[in-house]
Amino acid sequence: MTYLPQIAFLAILAVAGFMLFGRIRQIRKNILLGRPLNRSDRKSERWKTMLLVAFGQQKMFKRFIPAFFHFFIYAGFLIINLEVLEFVLDGILGTHRLFAPLLGSIYGVAINFFEFLALAVLVACVVFLIRRNILRVPRFTKPEMKGWPALDGNLILVIESILMLAILTMNATDQLLQTQLPEAYHQTGTLYISSVLIPLFDGLSTGTLVVVERIAWWFHIIGILGFAIYVTYSKHLHIFMAFPNTWYSNLNAKGKFENMETVTNEVKMMLGIQSDQAAPPAEVGRFGAKDIMDLSWKNLMDAYACTECGRCTSECPANITGKKLSPRKIMMDTRDRMEEYGSFLAKGGEPGADGKSLLGDHISKEEINACTTCNACTEACPVSIDPLNIIVQMRQYVAMEESGSPASWNTMFSNIENNFAPWKFPPSDRFNWANELKQEPTKD
Repeated sequence: MTYLPQIAFLAILAVAGFMLFGRIRQIRKNILLGRPLNRSDRKSERWKTMLLVAFGQQKMFKRFIPAFFHFFIYAGFLIINLEVLEFVLDGILGTHRLFAPLLGSIYGVAINFFEFLALAVLVACVVFLIRRNILRVPRFTKPEMKGWPALDGNLILVIESILMLAILTMNATDQLLQTQLPEAYHQTGTLYISSVLIPLFDGLSTGTLVVVERIAWWFHIIGILGFAIYVTYSKHLHIFMAFPNTWYSNLNAKGKFENMETVTNEVKMMLGIQSDQAAPPAEVGRFGAKDIMDLSWKNLMDAYACTECGRCTSECPANITGKKLSPRKIMMDTRDRMEEYGSFLAKGGEPGADGKSLLGDHISKEEINACTTCNACTEACPVSIDPLNIIVQMRQYVAMEESGSPASWNTMFSNIENNFAPWKFPPSDRFNWANELKQEPTKD
């Protein structure tokens, strides 16, 4: 019976680890459904970008109030989870506060600091719940945020709040037990924040205090493990994905469009300048993107890194003026399609045989045609997601594969092809406007 809690903990840890490993493997498979893309250049610049944007939260602070409270949750996630190491070792070894005798008085200082962060996280979660559900900040009430996205945002805030309360409850009851069972509970000194809760438990018997302390301990560690699995299905996967996503972000100048590889290869073949070493492809590649397989793996990683904060949509001029386009929805739809198609393949489906696609079944032409390609969405994103790249690739597909662009666009394309300008007049007439200047009398 002595080892029963350790056996139970190891079983829970093994199950959680197995589920987490399987989910991570599926996410990796989904991302690798995209086309190859080399983003291994300029390594020092990439490390700098990741440290500033992901670790340093640089772009978050363009909006100070949410950034201020988000920083507490972010810092709490990074630092409080150091305490989880002690939880795990205690669970495996059957000990209690393993690091307390090793660190001495420093241990009490560390726990007080963790408690301050726990309180800060709790306050931040309450503020964010108020912003979402009472103040109803406009970017959280857009059409794409109905149903599960809204519930997901609230769930994670409630879960984080309960986990922080569990830590404070555990520490409050632990302090009472330190005086009643000093031989079993290491002295931590006064823990100032959890001490506020001590009056709630002061009248309980020693046995009841032990039960409450253990329940809070188990609730917190199982909550942490459950949280780790849950976030892989949630928008909060950005907690982990933000770091690789910013490292692999596009470092080229904003607004620079890449040449389409399929078009470049076709032109080189027609001009006879195709590299001798590069064998021509067996078939012409698809122009643009219709489904997730046509996008790059970085486009798909962007979708998993999206936290649905809506900063991109709130900055989008098309969305502001009432158009259907929402850059956030583009990323959410891409992620949903990945999950849908990845699940289809995992069940043994034939590649490309599910009869669905990103363009058409998830994203409409009306949405992508509303984009002004201004790059405001990419600039606004706190983790350097690039919705514009996906939109442009889908527009390329519609224009070049379906000839489905609006009539006015097709006229412009035709004029550019024939006259090298969007307007319908020959290049020889381009400077006719200057003839009038030649006829004007000169002034002495």
